[in-house]
Amino acid sequence: MKLLSLFFLILLVAPAKAQFDQSLADSVGADEYGMRTYVMAFLKRGPNRDRSKEESARLQRAHLDNIGRLAEEGKLVMAGPFFASPEDDLRGIYIFDVDSIEEAQALTETDPAIQAGSLVMELKKWYGSAALKLMLPLSKMVTKKDI
Repeated sequence: MKLLSLFFLILLVAPAKAQFDQSLADSVGADEYGMRTYVMAFLKRGPNRDRSKEESARLQRAHLDNIGRLAEEGKLVMAGPFFASPEDDLRGIYIFDVDSIEEAQALTETDPAIQAGSLVMELKKWYGSAALKLMLPLSKMVTKKDI
């Protein structure tokens, strides 16, 4: 029943045929395909991970606060961890709304976990939907409890 209700809600909310909106496309920097470039950061396990539980918790809090700051500044459009085993090197991703790898590098260097060597980042230019820039306001609307 819940699935059926969700289906009908989607039908009510979703337009029958999406209409191109030039002003919206311009506001998110979309090209003619509705895409734009970003810089994606792959967060990987760093060499300095031997810390007490308390130190690790403080570093994680500072890392999360930095993510929030970058998002509020409009530099970070998406971030999140991977569900990985402790042995996996790949820990998470950032998607930066910046023009260059160099600008993303400067932003990653503000992360306390990077500064402490707990994480390292691999940066790549990425071509994705310009609509990603609309995610932050939407995510706030569905977030009941802050991290």
